[in-house]
Amino acid sequence: MARLPRLAVTDAAHLVVWRGHNGQPVFVDDDDRQAWLASMAEGAVREGVEWHGHALLVSALWMLVTPCFDGALSRWMQALGRTYVRRFNQRHGRRGTLWDGRYRAAVLAPDWVLPTLVFLDQEPVSEGLAATPEAWRWSSHRHYVGAEPQRAVTPPAAWWSLGDTPFAREAAYRRLVQEGLSRQQAQRLREAALKGWPVGDATFLAALQAQTGRRTEPARPGRPRKVVNDLSPNNSEKAAVPMK
Repeated sequence: MARLPRLAVTDAAHLVVWRGHNGQPVFVDDDDRQAWLASMAEGAVREGVEWHGHALLVSALWMLVTPCFDGALSRWMQALGRTYVRRFNQRHGRRGTLWDGRYRAAVLAPDWVLPTLVFLDQEPVSEGLAATPEAWRWSSHRHYVGAEPQRAVTPPAAWWSLGDTPFAREAAYRRLVQEGLSRQQAQRLREAALKGWPVGDATFLAALQAQTGRRTEPARPGRPRKVVNDLSPNNSEKAAVPMK
């Protein structure tokens, strides 16, 4: 079966994941992570991508972004990948590919944006890289709780609804992270990003399919029922008979 085209929607939030080839590290140390963030910030401005959040792990990276122009996400990621791999290979004396194929992404309904930020914050803990979200410097968590503001990060619209002041928003967001996501919610986000399916309710998915012309849910398993034409005189009124 042909691979579905990657779904990218202007002015919609996307959860993006890029993993290392065969599970190999894409970040060896903090200098690598700092270089990635610097390239992210520069490219986001150039291509017109709002960067809302991130989690830089060891063999993978996750990002929450909104492309503001058609094709902006693809151009940004391609440029990031080329620039970073060239630097990484030179710095670590290696050759060849770094990524496990192309990046993957899931379009998000607006009510999934804040849960996705929480998901990003929890990934370093889930991977055993830190005891708490705030202990991991290489995610956007510290920005949203006011511990370490990052100038290049653009809070999504849902963030501003958390309170009327920065202190109120930071406190409300901290509570969201403490409450966390259910296992089902986290798994849904992870699988959606890896498989390229959007995340939202039935109304959102139907509207997105009408807008893009692309299927927004996996097809049901199993083959469709075959139909045969029976053109014998006794069955001339039956144009098609389903096979049992």
